[in-house]
Amino acid sequence: MPLALLALAIGAFGIGTTEFVMMGLLPEVADDFGVSVPTAGFLVTGYALGVMVGAPLMTVLGTKVSRKRMLMLLMVLFIAGNLLSAVAPVFAVMLIGRVVASLAHGAFFGIGSVVAADLVAPDRKAGAIAMMFTGLTVANVVGVPLGTLVGQTVGWRVTFGVVAVLGVIGLAGIARLVPEMPRAQGVRLRHELAAFRNAQVLLAMAMTVLGFGGVFAALTYIAPMTTHVTGFADGSVTWLLVLFGLGMVGGNLVGGRYADRALMPMLYVSLGALAVVLALFTVTAHHKVLAALTIALIGALGFATVPPLQKRVLDQAHGAPTLASAVNIGAFNLGNALSAWLGGLVIAAGLGYTAPNWVGAALAAAALALALVSSALERRGHGTFGTVVTGDAPAAQPAGAQRPAVHH
Repeated sequence: MPLALLALAIGAFGIGTTEFVMMGLLPEVADDFGVSVPTAGFLVTGYALGVMVGAPLMTVLGTKVSRKRMLMLLMVLFIAGNLLSAVAPVFAVMLIGRVVASLAHGAFFGIGSVVAADLVAPDRKAGAIAMMFTGLTVANVVGVPLGTLVGQTVGWRVTFGVVAVLGVIGLAGIARLVPEMPRAQGVRLRHELAAFRNAQVLLAMAMTVLGFGGVFAALTYIAPMTTHVTGFADGSVTWLLVLFGLGMVGGNLVGGRYADRALMPMLYVSLGALAVVLALFTVTAHHKVLAALTIALIGALGFATVPPLQKRVLDQAHGAPTLASAVNIGAFNLGNALSAWLGGLVIAAGLGYTAPNWVGAALAAAALALALVSSALERRGHGTFGTVVTGDAPAAQPAGAQRPAVHH
């Protein structure tokens, strides 16, 4: 794999750390600003909404800029947001810092996926995308626990300062290692938007929302579930999240490896198994060892869907994949928000802390159903609501095919 993928992975590590470390530092931040923990929770919600809005917005703004330069600008935005969070004098400024950092998230992974795929041969594209996303998964194993520890012992402001430094390292790596790639000639914003008339692109995004939503239905409520139902101590939740992160790392690499060989079968297996494991979690949550193993499996199966889903969007968006790729990253966060809301509804209805697992199983099963529909449409030669690319756009071709792959 090209060294440029390492630079992308470092950026992904920083972004993954800043996204999830906030959940472990909410009490400290709330105390420092004199607000309640639910109010501090807007720092998590605001970030997620910023990702959803920022993914298409920043990608559209970057249509006239080379992908390498846009990645560098996004890292500058990420650094600025985290520095603002680190020095925020009041809560409102902290919230602004979080939103500023989040604006870089979706576009970075969306554009980064296109760049990663273009760096390698056609039969290694999903593996290259998985390599970049490894930074995000490793963040959950290393970055988030260490960031939480630093924030609880030295101060949460130090954590965000360190994350900003990670952004500087990622920026330097992109500047040094990612090659300049000529922009595809003739691709304009209307061509990027035209990809959304392709039913296969929309189906892949819906699979992203439902499939990864299934994961977060369980993960969002893992703390009350494992402490009240399983019987773990409060301090054990961090280590359970590390297990989840280790599962993510393994699932991401396996998903990338096999998606290059058989993309749709990989989705069938991972989504089907995810639905089964989430349903079983309602039972295994009552046993400590089985619960821990199940949490690792959920992480593995959930992230095994990420490289194939991202590659599916790139393939189906043909000659204008950048905006679709970025919007699909926002779809992950939409799935997170949707599943957290649905999980909260079933708990509020008195169905217990394991009830969100049933919600997650249903969402994953729905994603599997959409995958089967997508394949059926593809076999019949259907899938577009109109012409995917028109005018002076390049002829429809697989993502990245409009320029030769760059190898190092």
